[in-house]
Amino acid sequence: MIVTFLGTSSGKTSLNRFHSSILLSVKNYNLLIDAGDGISRALIHNQVEFNSVGGILITHLHPDHFTGLPLLIVQMRMTNRVEPLDIYIHENLVDVAKVFLLNTYLLPERIRFEIRYKTFEDNKQVQVADNLNFLARQNTHLQKLERYKSKYPRLNFNSSSFLFTSSGKNIIYTSDIGSSEDLLLFDSVKPDLLISEVTHISANELLDKAASLSPVMTLLTHYSEEQISPLSEILANHSGSPKGSIKLAADGESFEI
Repeated sequence: MIVTFLGTSSGKTSLNRFHSSILLSVKNYNLLIDAGDGISRALIHNQVEFNSVGGILITHLHPDHFTGLPLLIVQMRMTNRVEPLDIYIHENLVDVAKVFLLNTYLLPERIRFEIRYKTFEDNKQVQVADNLNFLARQNTHLQKLERYKSKYPRLNFNSSSFLFTSSGKNIIYTSDIGSSEDLLLFDSVKPDLLISEVTHISANELLDKAASLSPVMTLLTHYSEEQISPLSEILANHSGSPKGSIKLAADGESFEI
């Protein structure tokens, strides 16, 4: 499996980096994780053809993770896509995604290729391709918004973290989280790679908690420009893990696991 960081920035827009997005590639299938604002440009910048993306996994509906989806579909249409596009989204959010796309005038009759919504539930294994599966669990990233549920009863505040498996390798991806406890949602698994956001949790707290998972490698993503210097200093002085096993992910970075 090849992991490519298309963007590593936080929700704060940067001139130098793209919003957080990852491409997981296995034989004959590319899974795009999140499609926030600017995702079409991020794909071009990383020389990834629009129509090489087989599926898109949405972690939650914040704009830096979701609102680039309509324009990406338009790019696929304009480049004569014919293959179906899989959109993996939590069962509580699929209706929102469908209405959102319709309200941007992406009518199924005019798209020319099939959009297949593949909903997932918590704690149920999903097979994406012959050699790629994932398991989703809810984290607490949006828990603070639950107090608005009575005022906006139609809203669902789902935010997922994921365990990806391929050829016996395990990748834990936190997506955006609400506390350090969310790092332990898959604590029964020893990850070959832990990918964690580092905007909504302090780096020191993350490193202390992640140590219990004993990942082979930890990559930090979803960080702002202002965080680069202090994060680099923290990692340079961190002595709890083998040197080089924890680092900041960079836009365009790609490696095989």
